[in-house]
Amino acid sequence: MSDMTDKAEITPTPPKTYGRMAKREMRFAYSMLAPTFLIVLAIVLLPLVANFWISFKPVTLSDLRPPELNINERLRGDLEQVGDTAELEYRLRNTSQKASIYEAGFVDIIPDGLEVTGLDQRCTLTGRELTCTLGDLPEKFRDRIRLQVIADTAYLTSPVEPRDNPAEAFGRSDNILTNFQFTLDNFSRIFSSPDFWKVLRVTFYYTVFGTASALVLGLFAAQLLNQSFKGRSVLRGLFLFPYVAPVIAVAFTWIILLDPYSGTLNALLVRSGMIGAPIDFFGQRDVDISIFGLTFQFPVALTTVIAFEAWRYFPLSFLFILARMQALSTDVYEAAEIDGATPLQQFWYISLPQLVGILAVLFLLRFIWTFNKFDDIFLLTGGAAGTRTLTVDVYEQAFAVSNLGAGAAVAVVVFVVLLVFSLIFFKFSPQDDG
Repeated sequence: MSDMTDKAEITPTPPKTYGRMAKREMRFAYSMLAPTFLIVLAIVLLPLVANFWISFKPVTLSDLRPPELNINERLRGDLEQVGDTAELEYRLRNTSQKASIYEAGFVDIIPDGLEVTGLDQRCTLTGRELTCTLGDLPEKFRDRIRLQVIADTAYLTSPVEPRDNPAEAFGRSDNILTNFQFTLDNFSRIFSSPDFWKVLRVTFYYTVFGTASALVLGLFAAQLLNQSFKGRSVLRGLFLFPYVAPVIAVAFTWIILLDPYSGTLNALLVRSGMIGAPIDFFGQRDVDISIFGLTFQFPVALTTVIAFEAWRYFPLSFLFILARMQALSTDVYEAAEIDGATPLQQFWYISLPQLVGILAVLFLLRFIWTFNKFDDIFLLTGGAAGTRTLTVDVYEQAFAVSNLGAGAAVAVVVFVVLLVFSLIFFKFSPQDDG
């Protein structure tokens, strides 16, 4: 008994720490992978950090171009004979409407053959090099510097236009994009706007229903084409058309088909007597509908855009769901059929529980992509008729209103919403055995 106890006490166990050789191998592996990690982090994080940076600054499109001293140089007067006088004029302008230029000035080379006789007090002449020190220039600064010059034989022999050798400006300015002055005005402006909350509500409505519709259509198509019949391969290829076709082509097609004046759908509905007048599917915000005495406003344009979203992106769900269906074992279905289970019962109690995992992943991906969708809405409605989402708002704030800071702030809100949704989804999302 004691021998067995001694053997148990000396039984070797795996080491709890890494040895010297293992640590060296780990360091070597990390050093080899470090460039890849850095490149991936730079690609992923730098645009995100830049967007956060801009969101805390009152940046407009005009701020993308830093303030600079613009110099327009010209020779005023006719120099035809030796001793003729003229005026060398420099028109100066600060290109910025909001920012100043500090310690500004310019340097220019006087053309050969021109002798300066009258010099501005802000300028000095060393040989043929003219240096003018202007000091601090406020925003919208404009001024002129005029020099009196006399022509001699050298200039008349080979005249040179002053603007052929442009003056070089110097100075420094405070760049709003790189300084460390931050503000919450952009977020305060968007959160205090009642339009923002309407846009946020429309975005969730569009995203949830667009995502769910695409998944339901994809599930229906996968269930249909999971059966064996003649021409199934051709039909599978046709089902991929909405997803692989260029978005501008299919969007233009939908606009033509649903046009209230010459659209095919409106013509069929009117002639069949289903509607009395054509419907502007992409231009009508809503219509009153009464059901069981209750009247509510049905969003026409937004629902049409959601229908386009479901039609265009259901093939992606269809492919993933069909691939998962074909990996399911047929033995369970055969046993259920022997027990008398109907096709609906087989789908509800056998297929659907095993598809929960892939449906959850598809819902997450489609939710993120639909929430960030811009091109479909912009091509179909331009964000009008109650279809303005957060991504369209980012575009309008940044480029239509020229407020890049507010546009970046809306983009930060989009990022935060999707991050919170993803974290909650990963915590509570169901998984299947596959």
